[in-house]
Amino acid sequence: MPHPSTPAQYILILIDMMEERGCKREDLLADTSLAASGIDAIGARIRDADFRQLVANAMALSGDPALGLQLGLRLHLSAHAVLGQAFITCRDLGQVVDLLLKYYHLLSSGLHLEYEVIDDNCVLSVIATPGEINIEFGFELLYGAFINTVRGMLNIPDLGVRMELPYPKPHYADIYYEVLGQDIHFNCLRGRIIFDKEWLGTRLPSSNPALRRLYEAECARLLKDLASEDSIAERTLKLLRKLEGQYPQMPQVANMLNMSPRTYRRRLDDEGHAFQKLLDQVRAEHATRYLKNTRLPLSTIAYMIGFSDASNFRRAFIKWTGVSPTQVRDD
Repeated sequence: MPHPSTPAQYILILIDMMEERGCKREDLLADTSLAASGIDAIGARIRDADFRQLVANAMALSGDPALGLQLGLRLHLSAHAVLGQAFITCRDLGQVVDLLLKYYHLLSSGLHLEYEVIDDNCVLSVIATPGEINIEFGFELLYGAFINTVRGMLNIPDLGVRMELPYPKPHYADIYYEVLGQDIHFNCLRGRIIFDKEWLGTRLPSSNPALRRLYEAECARLLKDLASEDSIAERTLKLLRKLEGQYPQMPQVANMLNMSPRTYRRRLDDEGHAFQKLLDQVRAEHATRYLKNTRLPLSTIAYMIGFSDASNFRRAFIKWTGVSPTQVRDD
């Protein structure tokens, strides 16, 4: 499963939309890791924790309960980055569905999609991940983006899609019908998008098999990178293990990982880690190896681990591991 993150394009479009409404950027970015660095330092993706906070800020500032629908309608094909380009080059809508099912984690790691053909209908089931952005916003964003993207590919204003939602009818349901069509149903067992299977054979005017293969290869590479991406804690441990005997302070490590100290600390907090505990873990690993594999005196090992005397090292080692240096050496 890829690490939770969201395409930067979605965030940039949301910020642009909110600024058009008169909201200040600093208010939108409050309590996110982007508050200090700004959007100029944004990469290809941002953490889902930042996306959730940005959405919460936008909803509080706008007071618009249908903000998810409004954002979804702005997510055109180019907003989906390389996967959107792959969609355009497909032979027909069937190939688009195949690509979506293989690579939807590039668009959102906060949901799971299931697909089946029942009689004459294609059924796309949407299962939201617990703890993600509020359920209404998540479904509104997805359904709005689905309608907008398919309309853009097929150039059909009225798609006639049935959409089912797993929550009660909201007080602003009229906007759902206006944006998504009249075949909208609330209080369903799960979220589902249902359309006629004849759609699958609909040819796309910009089909290009060679380009599609190139884009799909890039999608596969990106998905692999997401799945193998280390957490900040893992990256920190790898760095500290390489810097044996140096043990830099937190601001230095943040700089080595191309982050501001504030952003670095926040991201570690989100993962449930603290820098000092990670540093102590690595020092304990190094000390244990010296104790087991060398006959160096404790005073020398203490110095190599960053202590000025053996007694302070001994107390710290017992705190880290629950055993004394002598016990480790004697085992």
